[in-house]
Amino acid sequence: MVGVQTNMIGIQTNAAREAGDAGASRRQVLKTGAAAAAFAVMSPAVLRAQGRPIKIGLVTPTTGPLAIFAETDAFTLAAFKKAVAGGITIGGQIHPVDVIVKDSQSNSNRASEVANELVNASKVDLMVTAHTPDTVNPVADVCEINEVPCVSTDAPWQPYFFGRKGNPAKGFKWTYHFFWGAEALISTFINMYDELPTNKIVGCLWPNDSDGNAFSDKGHGMPPVLEKRGYKVVNTGSFDPFAENFTSQITAFKAAGVEIVTSVLPPPTFASFWTQAAQQGFKPKIVTPGKSAEFPGAVNALGPLGKNIGIEVWWSPYHPFSSHLTGQSSAQLAAAYTAATKKTWTMPLGFKHALFEVAADVLKRSKALEPDAIRESIASTQYESIVGPVQWKKGPVPNVCTTPLVGGQWQAAASGGGYDLKIVNNKDNPNIKTNGKLLVL
Repeated sequence: MVGVQTNMIGIQTNAAREAGDAGASRRQVLKTGAAAAAFAVMSPAVLRAQGRPIKIGLVTPTTGPLAIFAETDAFTLAAFKKAVAGGITIGGQIHPVDVIVKDSQSNSNRASEVANELVNASKVDLMVTAHTPDTVNPVADVCEINEVPCVSTDAPWQPYFFGRKGNPAKGFKWTYHFFWGAEALISTFINMYDELPTNKIVGCLWPNDSDGNAFSDKGHGMPPVLEKRGYKVVNTGSFDPFAENFTSQITAFKAAGVEIVTSVLPPPTFASFWTQAAQQGFKPKIVTPGKSAEFPGAVNALGPLGKNIGIEVWWSPYHPFSSHLTGQSSAQLAAAYTAATKKTWTMPLGFKHALFEVAADVLKRSKALEPDAIRESIASTQYESIVGPVQWKKGPVPNVCTTPLVGGQWQAAASGGGYDLKIVNNKDNPNIKTNGKLLVL
């Protein structure tokens, strides 16, 4: 827990907070706060007085199988704390900023539970959340029901939007999301496949979860796009996302002559599949395991089996974007993370940083510290973040903003140990430069 005695931002993890009068509704409490802020504007004597704390709730998978997505949280929160140490001015008053962190434990039910705690007990003004639909969707649903402004990231937009039964003609009112979508990932992967001489037979591992169901959809997922671009799909059916035995899938892939493999699996699940594939003599020419190989730790843990694994690249030190919260370029943010943690940068670093960039920008532009004003500020966002432009005026569907995607590959590091992620295909986003050539497994 970071102390709050000498700073204007407090960070708590799973700590209880004062909830206000038991008989008061959340909306009544917030409206009372807004009225106090309005009085401060009218009264010169208290104009410079410190306003009540802005409460930001963060739901993140600190523990569990998705914890690797959240390993940059401590670093990101420390940077945010420093950036807003002087508070944020809303309606003429300076407000300290308080971030209350809750661990989803990589479980959707738990994510919903702690989101309700943040809304009803802590009475947060703004919710932020990230890292796969398992965390993002239940948190966003809680916010939509309770009329709490919410910004989320790091989940493909189709599982986020359609997984929550979103209507493209209507959208949502309180919940907003920025990230790339299945269409971008599919295009990026196929662009990479097109570079290599293969028989164009693709073995697909799509589990029975939000991501797997979205990518396997026969109407809007990966199959129709692959087939349109001349590839044959071998899909052995959905399965438990935490399955441990892949003998039946490997046998089917070998029998079909599969030379390309794609998947969307939790990192430990993909590691089980990939290890068993090697043991059973299955050797495709290219593999693109979405959701599984974005992390240096996960790839390095595979040892020799990590070499030349392909992956979509959401963010990297090579991206031409900078942070307006800290003034850092993408390269500088990655270097600062490594210097502070002694760990290699990861893609979620850029998006977790951008999440708090957007949160700060939204609050600074809000006309009042109350839900409707914050929601209106989110909707009017036009922000250049470290992962690219964020705006919700236009998008594939309401409440969604897409971010750029390029193709990458983990190649043997020049230092002789581990792997470096190289950008090998930028066909869809040429402003992000390549620095490597795609290699066969």
